[in-house]
Amino acid sequence: MGRQKAHLRGKRRVGGIPFHRRHRRPIVFVLSLALLVVGIGAGYAFWVNQQLNNVAKVTTDSIKDRPDPDKGKALNILLLGSDKGKKEKGYENTTLSEDAAAAKWPNGKYRSDTLMIVHVTANRKHVYLTSIPRDTYTTLYDANGEPREREKINAAFSYYGPNGAISTVEHLTNVRINHLAIIDWDGFKDLSSAVGGVPVYIPRAFYDPKQKVQWQAGQQTLEGRKALAYVRTRYGLLRGDFDRIARQQNFLRAMMKKMLSKGVTSNPVRLTRTLSATVGHLTVDQEWDAGDMRALALSLRNITTDDVTFMTAPVATTEDVAGVGNVVVLDEAKAELLYKGLRKDTMRAYVRQNPDAVLADEKDVG
Repeated sequence: MGRQKAHLRGKRRVGGIPFHRRHRRPIVFVLSLALLVVGIGAGYAFWVNQQLNNVAKVTTDSIKDRPDPDKGKALNILLLGSDKGKKEKGYENTTLSEDAAAAKWPNGKYRSDTLMIVHVTANRKHVYLTSIPRDTYTTLYDANGEPREREKINAAFSYYGPNGAISTVEHLTNVRINHLAIIDWDGFKDLSSAVGGVPVYIPRAFYDPKQKVQWQAGQQTLEGRKALAYVRTRYGLLRGDFDRIARQQNFLRAMMKKMLSKGVTSNPVRLTRTLSATVGHLTVDQEWDAGDMRALALSLRNITTDDVTFMTAPVATTEDVAGVGNVVVLDEAKAELLYKGLRKDTMRAYVRQNPDAVLADEKDVG
């Protein structure tokens, strides 16, 4: 297994801009939970346990041909951002967890434009969030781990469900995924409101014709629908989806800072709203029980925003593929170094050798 070779033509640069400094991208459930568990304290322990026990679950037993589990205590968590799903015939009223457990996955009902590997180091002192661009061209694998068509990587979840997404990422990277976390866009919107809004800086004014939003330059506090519009904006940005990736990561970084502030961690109402907003829109793998989630959260209690690094898998170019459209081709040599860092828990060395992979300063994100 491992990365798939791309035999493509028509190489070009993104929007005429060479790939260099700012290729980054996206819900950091585990980190938000860590803040909540620590901030809420013993008086809320029973309520927290109840909430965690209510998290929706999906089974991953059907996946075959997986990488060997990595040695050590580092964790690699696949994080997917999903919409709530279209009203597919026969699946109008089913939830994601119900669809995942059904005999047949509703092909095309859900879309996942956010795909990220969250690497938690063995010593629990650092977290690395690596986005894989949604248009990455690779071989898709189904829920049983069988190879299918070559397509954009975000189609794996749409076509083959959570297990297909896990298997596709594992075959691309040869990295064993320890856990899965899926959060829908409504959860993202509610979470931004629960923390009382998230401050972001917009470096230039522009109009998004798709969402019909006029963005003004300067510092703004976003929540609810406006926050969702910010992370979903692609039109009007200089580099389209690559700037959307940067915005998603930038928003998560800003939200983490807000959650670390006393305005959230010392406010029981906001804390409970934040946990409720997270849990109510979250789906995880069946093996990730409440005790394990709580234990991981507590082990991350000393994490600060300086200990969290956002980056994107290294991109070589974009290309046009007949029947697929414009796709992203990863830089195989650099990507293999990244995958090695995820497998061997040596991400600090990878970042040191590839500083341009790291998300830009908040005032430099489109």
